[in-house]
Amino acid sequence: MARSEQELITFLDELGIAHETVRHPPLFTVEQSQALRGQIPGSHTKNLFLKDKKGQYFLLTLAEDAQVDLKSLHQLIGASGRVSFGKPEALMHLLGVAPGAVTALGLINDTEGAVTMLFDADLMEHETINCHPLTNEATTSLSREDLLRFVNATGHKPHILKVTGQSPH
Repeated sequence: MARSEQELITFLDELGIAHETVRHPPLFTVEQSQALRGQIPGSHTKNLFLKDKKGQYFLLTLAEDAQVDLKSLHQLIGASGRVSFGKPEALMHLLGVAPGAVTALGLINDTEGAVTMLFDADLMEHETINCHPLTNEATTSLSREDLLRFVNATGHKPHILKVTGQSPH
């Protein structure tokens, strides 16, 4: 059973991770979330839930405006053959979220350790990183260090890789 947003917040509190959550109308696209700029400081993210030919799952978290070449990504992340987007059923089963709410914070639900967590190096240059707290009706801001602590606390190893060109700042 997937953990709820409140259970996630409790987990962050128990880890001593400072966080701030802002509620807003549901956001399904980067374009919709860009309407919130100025209200929520920090780097905003987009997340790609990917699967390779051998059935390995990857979650790639990048800055919202980052561009990534999906045709060559498998070589950078160590996937078996080209990657494709994971199915919504797998997303719900592994991370406990629906499409549009994909987030690194979903790792709290991957108790099997089936998902490899990847962060783009450009994103990790930012002090504050914004993620959905298991719902696309809110945005949670965390420090970069606390986000990495969270990932480790879920039993995952965060991999930081340069997968994009230089993103504009």
